[in-house]
Amino acid sequence: MRLSPGDVVRLGLLGPRIRKARAALSALGIAIGIATMLVVTGIPASSGRALDAELAALGTNLLRVQPVSKGDKPVPLPAESMDMVARIAPVEVASAVANVHSVARRSDLVSVHDGCGLTVLAARTDLLPAVGARLVSGTFLTEVTSRFPVAVLGAEAAHRLGVGPIRTGAPPPQISVGNRWFSVSGILAPVPLAADLDQSVLIGWDAARDTLGFDGHPTVLYVRADDAALEDVRAILPATANPQLPGMVMVSRPSDALAARRATQSAFGSLVLGLAAVSLLVGGVGVANTMVISVLERRSEIGLRRALGAHRGQIRLQFLAESVVLSGLGGLTGTALGVLAVLAYATWQSWPVVIPVWAAAGGLGGAVLVGVAAGVYPAVRAANLPPTEALAS
Repeated sequence: MRLSPGDVVRLGLLGPRIRKARAALSALGIAIGIATMLVVTGIPASSGRALDAELAALGTNLLRVQPVSKGDKPVPLPAESMDMVARIAPVEVASAVANVHSVARRSDLVSVHDGCGLTVLAARTDLLPAVGARLVSGTFLTEVTSRFPVAVLGAEAAHRLGVGPIRTGAPPPQISVGNRWFSVSGILAPVPLAADLDQSVLIGWDAARDTLGFDGHPTVLYVRADDAALEDVRAILPATANPQLPGMVMVSRPSDALAARRATQSAFGSLVLGLAAVSLLVGGVGVANTMVISVLERRSEIGLRRALGAHRGQIRLQFLAESVVLSGLGGLTGTALGVLAVLAYATWQSWPVVIPVWAAAGGLGGAVLVGVAAGVYPAVRAANLPPTEALAS
């Protein structure tokens, strides 16, 4: 006679229903292990997500490419260098600026030799995400405005030129760039990753070429690449940016913060795996102990079921199902407790809530596997009891 899946589940729930306190304590061991694993993975993962955002602001994956000077004059990068660099697969964003060698003045009444120590740069429209910059007022250059005499000022440049915040609906301030009037559309906040932009006047790439005679050769390329491939990208950047003279290209080295983060992640991964293994092992020992004692206490029940026609496979299946049920209940309870703990702590710390899917799924799967492993010996022992000896006990 075969047992249906429903019968197997009912048999598996028989022991936990009869001995509720012992079953609860056994499942609690698994629950504590799973909850601990989720806490030690979820809280650092949430903290790591917040730290990654801070490190990203520090430009751990930002590379700066610029030409090397030969004599007194730098060897210019090819005009198409930025497009070639952008085609590298791990590159997330690439942008460029170029010195157009013009003078920016507050008005045409100021001496042409008084540039206030500012640099006029032609800028690509995707410069802001590349260097992690933001505007304090106004708007940045767009595909449309970059074709016209429109300028964006760095934080220090706006101060030196006496230009205040840009107000919506008000006439934009005017400055003189290369003896031509430009309208100021925005002002940047200080840029920690590219401090030279603070003292710069940024104008559109096309406008610089059409009004100031810009030759199209970039001065600096800003490249953001995937962290895992950053060193590989850095190695091929010189030959990509200037295939004819790769030796005349200088690339900045990756940030030390990136190496520190990788070392921390590696050490953390080993620690988590060790804690998870110990937690599940302790929980499994508790379940195995409970099942062995259950077999000893229920010898008469086993003998009666054998006398009524239950064969050894059904007895094994019953006790194995009980072990899996205990571990499964502990896994579900531990997962719920761990998720709630991570959610509460991350919210309290104002971190993004991160629950590693592998930890939750692995915890439940590990609990079931532990239940199977812990129930094998008690199930085999129960099945091997002779009916007469079990009844006599």
